[in-house]
Amino acid sequence: MAGRLLKVSSLATAVFASSGFYLYGRQLDPNDLSIIRFGRAAATTAVISYDYLTSFRHMEHGTDEYRALKSKVHRRSAERLRDLCCANRGTFIKVGQHLGALDYLLPEEYTCTLKVLHSSAPQSSMEEIRQVIREDLGEEVSDLFVSFEETPHGAASLAQVHKAVLHDGRTVAVKVQHPKVQKQSSKDILAMEVLVRAVHWLFPDFAFLWLVEEAKKNMPLELDFLNEGCNAERVAKMLSHFPFLKVPQIHWALSTKRILTMEFAEGGQVNDRDYMRRHSINVNEISENLGKMYSEMIFVHGFVHCDPHPGNVLVRKCPRSNSTEIVLLDHGLYQVLQPEFRLDYCRLWQALIGGDMAGMERYSRRLGAGNLFPLFACVLTARSWTSVNTGISSTPITQSEDVEIRTNATLYLPQISELLNRVPRQMLLLLKTNDLLRGIETSLQTRAASSSFLNMSRCCLRAVARHKRIKATSRTQRLKISLAETLGLWRIGLYQLLLRVRELAAGRWLISMMALLG
Repeated sequence: MAGRLLKVSSLATAVFASSGFYLYGRQLDPNDLSIIRFGRAAATTAVISYDYLTSFRHMEHGTDEYRALKSKVHRRSAERLRDLCCANRGTFIKVGQHLGALDYLLPEEYTCTLKVLHSSAPQSSMEEIRQVIREDLGEEVSDLFVSFEETPHGAASLAQVHKAVLHDGRTVAVKVQHPKVQKQSSKDILAMEVLVRAVHWLFPDFAFLWLVEEAKKNMPLELDFLNEGCNAERVAKMLSHFPFLKVPQIHWALSTKRILTMEFAEGGQVNDRDYMRRHSINVNEISENLGKMYSEMIFVHGFVHCDPHPGNVLVRKCPRSNSTEIVLLDHGLYQVLQPEFRLDYCRLWQALIGGDMAGMERYSRRLGAGNLFPLFACVLTARSWTSVNTGISSTPITQSEDVEIRTNATLYLPQISELLNRVPRQMLLLLKTNDLLRGIETSLQTRAASSSFLNMSRCCLRAVARHKRIKATSRTQRLKISLAETLGLWRIGLYQLLLRVRELAAGRWLISMMALLG
C-alpha cells in the first residue's frame, strides 16, 4: 500500500518540477495553469492518503486512543482539503461547499471545517469585472449604471455580486462570473475524477465518484446565468401563491451567460437568529414557511432549488407591507424530478412519517436502495433506525440521537458510499438539499417542530391524489379521489390545530379540566 502511495507522491513531485521549468521566465499567474492546479491537488491527495495509511499502524482498533487519533487525522486532513479548495478556488470551492453540507454522511471534522468555504470565496478585481461586462454587454460600466459599488456585496465560488443603480433609479444586484472559472471548470473536474479514482485504488472503501459525476453534470448549468434567470422566473410563477416568498425580478436586457442583473433585495441570512430577534421575525414562522416552500417544490412540482445554504436564503420584513418574507437567491442549480421517481419518493416519506415499515422497505427498494434500505431510511431522515421503526413524526429528536448518527456515519462510510452509488442521480441533490435544510433548522433550533412533517404530509397527499385523478377512467372515480384527498387534508389540519391548542397554556388548562370532568 505504501508503495502505491509512493508512486502517487512521485507523480505529484514530477508535476511540480515540470511546472517550475514551464513558468521560469514567464509572467504568468500560476493559478491559471491546469498543471499547477492539478499538481497542487495531487500533492494534497498524496499527503492526506499517506497520513491515513501510516497514522494507525501501531494503534489498536476500537480503543479510546484510536478514536482520538482518528479525529485528529480527520481534522488535519479536512484542513488540508480546505486549504486546497481556497488555493485552487472556483470549482474546487464549489465541490468543497457540497462536501461541507453532507452532514450525517461525512465525519463532523470534515463538515465543520469545510463549512467555512461558504464565507471564504475568492474575489475578482474591479478591472476583471469591468472586462467581463465590457465583453458581454458591449458597453462600459459607467455607461450602463448611474453608480456601481466596487466592493462586492457578496462573493461566491463562481461569481460575485455588486450593488448598482440603473438610469431609471432602480437599485439592482449585478452578478458577474469570475472570468477564469468557465475555462478552468472542465479541467478541474477531470483532475478531481483522476484523483478520486486514485484514492479509490488505494482505499477500496472510498467510493465518492458519484460526487464528481454530479459536478460534471451540474457545473455547466450553474455557469449559464441565462439558465439561472429562467429558473428564477419559473419558480416565482410556480410558487406565486405563497405571499411570503420573494424571488428577485430579472433584468434580461442586462443579462448574459456570465452576467445576471436582478432586483436588489436585502435581508439577514436564514440561520441568523440575532438578526431575526432584532427585526421581530418569528423563527418558527420562518422554519415552517421554508418547509412549506420546499415540500411544494419537491413533492408537488418536482422542480427543486438545490442550493439552500444560508447565503442563498434571506429573511426580512417587507418594506411595503411589513410582513415577513423569505428571499430565495441563486437559482443556478435545480433538480427536475421524473414523475415516477417523485411519486415513489412521496410514498416513501408517507411511510416514514406514518411508521409504515413495509411501505418504507418497498419504496426504498424501488428507489434503488436494495438491501441497504434501513441505512437509506436513516440517511434520508437523519434519524436512528430505532426512531424510523417507531415513526419519525412521533419520536422527538434528541442530542444523543444526533451523536449516535454522526458516530454511525463514520462506522458505515463504505456502506453509505455504496448506497450513494446505487440510488438514482436525482436522489443525490435531494440528499444535499435535505442536509442544508436540516442545518438551517438546527441553527434555528426548530428541528423538533412537527410542522415540517405536517407540511410534507399535505404535499405528499396532494401529489398522490393528483396522480390518481390523472389515471382515473371515470368522473365517479375522480370524485372519490378528491373527497378522500379533502378528508385527508382536513384530518391533518385538525391534528395541527390540536397540537397548537396543546402548546397554549390556556389549552393545556382546558384539556386538564375536561379530563377531570370526564
